[in-house]
Amino acid sequence: MRYFFLKILLLLCSYSFSQSKIVGNLKSEKKQSISGASITITNLEDADNILNYDISDNEGNFSIILNNKSEKLKLNVKSMGYKSVVRIIDNKSQILDFILEEAVTELKEVVLKSNPIIRRGDTLNYSVNSFVQEQDRTIADVLKRMPGIEVLSDGKILYQGKPINKYYIEGLDLLEGKYNLANENLPHRAVSKVQILENHQPIRILDSLVYSDKAALNIKLKNEYTLTGQAELGSGLTPLLWDANITPLLFTKKQQMLVSYQTNNTGNDAASQLKTLTFEDLLEQFENNTGKQDWLGIQKLSTPNFSEKRWLDNNIHLLTGNYLHKLKRDYEVRLNVSYLNDYQQQNGFTNTSFYTPTDTISLMENKYNQLYLNSLETNLTIQKNTKENYLKNSLQFQGFWDGQIGNIQINGTPLSQNLSNRYFKFSNKFKTIFFLGKQLASLNSYIRLNQTPQTLKVNPGQFEDLLNNGNPYGEVFQEVDLRSFYTNNSLGFTKGWKQFSFSPNVGFQFENQNLESQISTSVNKMLLNAFHNDLDWRRTKLYFDLKTQYKKEKWRVELTTPVNFHRYQIEDEPLQESEELSRLTFEPRLSIIYDANAFWKFNTSASVSNQFGTINQLHYAYILRNYRNIQRINTALPQTFNQTLTAGISYRNPLKSFFWNILYTRTQSENNLLYQTQIMENGVTELQAIEQDNDRTSQNLSTRLSKYFSKLNTNVALNANFGLQDFQQILNEETSDIETQNFGIGGKIETDITDWFNTEYQAKWAFSNNRIQEQSNTTITRQNHLLNLNFYPNENQYFTIKTEYIKNNLFSENTENFFADLVYRYTWKEKNIDFELQASNLFNTKNYRTININEFSYVETNFRLRPRQFLFKVRFSL
Repeated sequence: MRYFFLKILLLLCSYSFSQSKIVGNLKSEKKQSISGASITITNLEDADNILNYDISDNEGNFSIILNNKSEKLKLNVKSMGYKSVVRIIDNKSQILDFILEEAVTELKEVVLKSNPIIRRGDTLNYSVNSFVQEQDRTIADVLKRMPGIEVLSDGKILYQGKPINKYYIEGLDLLEGKYNLANENLPHRAVSKVQILENHQPIRILDSLVYSDKAALNIKLKNEYTLTGQAELGSGLTPLLWDANITPLLFTKKQQMLVSYQTNNTGNDAASQLKTLTFEDLLEQFENNTGKQDWLGIQKLSTPNFSEKRWLDNNIHLLTGNYLHKLKRDYEVRLNVSYLNDYQQQNGFTNTSFYTPTDTISLMENKYNQLYLNSLETNLTIQKNTKENYLKNSLQFQGFWDGQIGNIQINGTPLSQNLSNRYFKFSNKFKTIFFLGKQLASLNSYIRLNQTPQTLKVNPGQFEDLLNNGNPYGEVFQEVDLRSFYTNNSLGFTKGWKQFSFSPNVGFQFENQNLESQISTSVNKMLLNAFHNDLDWRRTKLYFDLKTQYKKEKWRVELTTPVNFHRYQIEDEPLQESEELSRLTFEPRLSIIYDANAFWKFNTSASVSNQFGTINQLHYAYILRNYRNIQRINTALPQTFNQTLTAGISYRNPLKSFFWNILYTRTQSENNLLYQTQIMENGVTELQAIEQDNDRTSQNLSTRLSKYFSKLNTNVALNANFGLQDFQQILNEETSDIETQNFGIGGKIETDITDWFNTEYQAKWAFSNNRIQEQSNTTITRQNHLLNLNFYPNENQYFTIKTEYIKNNLFSENTENFFADLVYRYTWKEKNIDFELQASNLFNTKNYRTININEFSYVETNFRLRPRQFLFKVRFSL
């Protein structure tokens, strides 16, 4: 009876929107529900043109919405083990139930070509074999061709424009956010399909109560027991080059393991494989402020916005071990350990133009930088994730021992910078969810201790007027030591009632930080108190949050209503400066998602939030951030009130391998501080802040379309984005209205011309402009074109010509760069060994010039590139 009234309601709704809605149910002759059957609607005259479709759920129900003017349509029902049903139906809303007859079909010699993308409920299955090309070696190579999936330059994976929240291999999370390690090293031959899990709730006990609009990615392997991986050894010259990567991988039902040693000086940034990329883990880092803070720095060169293999002068060693083991009673233990050692060099010059309301100040700097990077990270996790219980505890350590040396020539005058940049963090995170009667209870606890000791030495000394009564002097020293303790603890409950779920949560945060900093010079070791911070920072937050979710049919509504009490106690006793602030805030957020049908999805959200300054935004004495930037922010605590609106539309049609999305975001921010930048004639800047209300508006619009043509074996993608910011800033004592605009458009096409030849083409255009006090500055245009021509003379040979064309307009001229690479590969099929010869930068292009736009400056950079090089590699599949 309930099912009958539900169908009647759906039909009434469909009439109100002038649509045809066909709903029904599938059962066997034994009255058993049939799930996983495909129901398709086509035109009578064109059976290949599928108008819409659905897959029957676990109860055998299906629902299809149509917008078509034909009087008659053809309905097809197919399910393995049953006779197919074909029926001519009227184009009107109706209820159709079917009893399917069992059938055994004997398949003779037939050739089956499966759909490259198959949808089963909330899961999209991408067939790896449908998208793989002969030149591909790892699963990362194949993912870039799958429509709906986008792989950014840093390796981050997006689905329909949003970051994935988990990356699984056979349903297990071995790497917890650092999935580039698997993506770049897992051979695609070991993978049968890639699954996108839409609306994925990673905590199983919450699966039926708390919905998620995020997607996860799951790698399905061909075998239950998989021992795979790769070993690469390479050597070359100009200069003497080496490249090695030894990465074995093991996957079984009970355990997973990934161990890797990588070293090279060829410009391959292996460190990118250690970045955290999943949405859930990035959100956790933001909420608990776990990222490394760099208080001090040297003046670096802006790196080119194309492949680092053309410009990165490195000498890297990476060693990582990742192991997951399933214990009894559904427990898992995981250990992740990574060590990184890298030495990088940068060589080039910058020409910076600072724009003020009354003047333009130019600064020319020749730079040679040496960067020494050392880090160790460990993470020991025990987890239980079942329908009845969730428990997770992670014990983490991070240590960074970085150093930087910078040598600059300014109008023929040398200047040196020497930075020691260290950071240590120890943290523990505990979370458990369990049944308490008929509701769920959750406990969360996070504790972190960290220290940031950093020192900077600059020779000759800078800011003579401020630090040495206007007289030149030898050296200036900046020391910073920040020690922090932070904890976040909460108790929550989750209760389901009809289509609602309610999740109240109460907790507290406490943070205690002590900042000690000192500026000294070669002629005065003890400057005035204005150059010495001894800041005690205490922050307390008490919060109560009620999350209410409503889920019914195609609607998903979520309302969060957090009430927060913030208290700040800030004191610098030697300077006799202090501030206390208590504030009660209400920060609601409403999001609505509507799944119109199997293809269309609409979402919108609105929220308000309050942000308060961090310790690096409020210090009463000066800190020398780099050789030409000194800051003192001795005003009230920064406060920002944000109002954010988002709206998005996505379309997905797996049957036709077509995906599209568009997203608009607008944020209006009200700030209590206005930042004042004083730009000196020699380009050095002094930053302070004054109490003055001001607004900042940020808007962004982005869209992406991707389509795979299986008959042509062609993949096409188009994308565009537009960003606009309006804000105020004080430049050289004059309040200025500043507007920045960024617009980009791009696309790619990959197609097989013949069995032995395919092409890959990508194009990007980017336009940037800023306006100060209604005075518009030069629009900077950059375009990038990549064309790869891939040849396969026979089954064990591969030859490619890779070309890249880049054009930039600078202040008064245009620059053009053209790059060409050659790759020849011979594969010993019997042993599965590749012999590869690479020739890079054939035209020996030595420099690259580009422009970056900041809030009130244009920075033209000339970056020294890697020279022409030749590399011979041998690759073994393990």
